[in-house]
Amino acid sequence: MIRNMNSYPLYDDGEHRVYWLGIEEAEDEKGILTNQYLVIDGNEGALIEPGGFFVFSRVLKNVSSLIPPTQIRYLMYSHQDPDVVAGLNLWFEYAPLAKVAVSKLWVRFIPHMAVLSAGRTIGIPDKGTEFKLGNSVIKAIPSHYLHSPGNFSFYDEKSGILFSTDIGAAAFPEGEWYLFVEDFEEHVKLMEGFHQRYMSSTKALRAWVRSVRKLNPKVIAPQHGAIFRDENVGKFLDWLESLEVGIDVFEKEFYGD
Repeated sequence: MIRNMNSYPLYDDGEHRVYWLGIEEAEDEKGILTNQYLVIDGNEGALIEPGGFFVFSRVLKNVSSLIPPTQIRYLMYSHQDPDVVAGLNLWFEYAPLAKVAVSKLWVRFIPHMAVLSAGRTIGIPDKGTEFKLGNSVIKAIPSHYLHSPGNFSFYDEKSGILFSTDIGAAAFPEGEWYLFVEDFEEHVKLMEGFHQRYMSSTKALRAWVRSVRKLNPKVIAPQHGAIFRDENVGKFLDWLESLEVGIDVFEKEFYGD
């Protein structure tokens, strides 16, 4: 059962901290549940997948309990979907010093959200880049066509947490939710349909898995669904590597072999 939760610490070494930013039961009635994350190093913060309009008040409250919004250095967006970016104009007001990090493909779409972002946008090149946060580094990892043509995961080097965007997303039945994956085989049932429909390319998915294995993440935290840790990180990557998705599934279903 979904219950209201405030921020939950995913990593804390005293100087570097990572938080999942909570949930409210009412959000289950407004659409698919979304996860937002905050990375803090020293006195600088990076807000990852800030979210849409309906979650803004909850995310702002939980961020403000951890760091003044004026100390947010980056608003980091994996792709252009409204559940990721639709609250951007509000964040521009409360985090006036933050830069927007998004694929270079989507920079010219930002004005369509009634946001004048000149001088505040960092267009991430297709090959990815690195963002310095305090004394730490967050890497933008190419995740193109999974599902957006301009898509990035974000890897926090110090904590070993990979923020995997929609890769790993799960669609919970209404009224059900949990923060961490405990029974992987049961959790697969909540992920499979979403991945087969929304991830566009098996080849792209397997390339992403290869690149992620090199990082050896300790935790994989998607934008929807539950967080993978411990042995479930490896189980998740193995499952993805064997999964057929997107056009490969579509071709067989609608056109035959």
